[in-house]
Amino acid sequence: MFDVLIIGGGAAGMSCALVLGSAKPKAYAQDKHIGIVMHQRASHLQNALFNNVLGLPPGTTGASILENGPKQLAQLYPHVSQIREEKVISVMKSSEGFTVVTNKNTYQSKLVVIAVGYTNLVSIDGIQSYLEPHPRAAAEKERIWLKNDNHLVDEHLYVAGTMAGWRSQFAIASGSGAQVATDILTLWNDGKHTKVHDKV
Repeated sequence: MFDVLIIGGGAAGMSCALVLGSAKPKAYAQDKHIGIVMHQRASHLQNALFNNVLGLPPGTTGASILENGPKQLAQLYPHVSQIREEKVISVMKSSEGFTVVTNKNTYQSKLVVIAVGYTNLVSIDGIQSYLEPHPRAAAEKERIWLKNDNHLVDEHLYVAGTMAGWRSQFAIASGSGAQVATDILTLWNDGKHTKVHDKV
């Protein structure tokens, strides 16, 4: 049983996992079981080149982020379970949260974060009723989003990144993932607003 399972290993998903993982020293997060399905094959980062992202050296490629992001997560926060080479087929409500089925396994999680790209090729059973045309993308591109209120799609079901209705910009997707993480940390902290900062 996961306390939270993130679906998608792109900018939003990895940012969410990093912030959640960094909260382990906090009493409200120390025993939480966090997982991320690192499905990256359809990520728009595959062919991205970044010259306009604060903190990234010009010329950084999205492919390098897809390669180095999981390493950063594993080195800093090894307690975050990375599920590799699996694709999510369905996300269904259950008595304890959600049942997440992949092409290889079945997982249970109290919370789920959908952080896959906004292509209309997404085919995850259980979320179709929330899908609508994307509000911040050109209509001819047929992009989609999970209709949500401040990243919350339904009780204990979150969405982050472009699928949350944000534009396809690396900094925006990353920030969206971090926002969802702090919302979850706030939930775990009995509703007391929280975030995680490292200091020199």
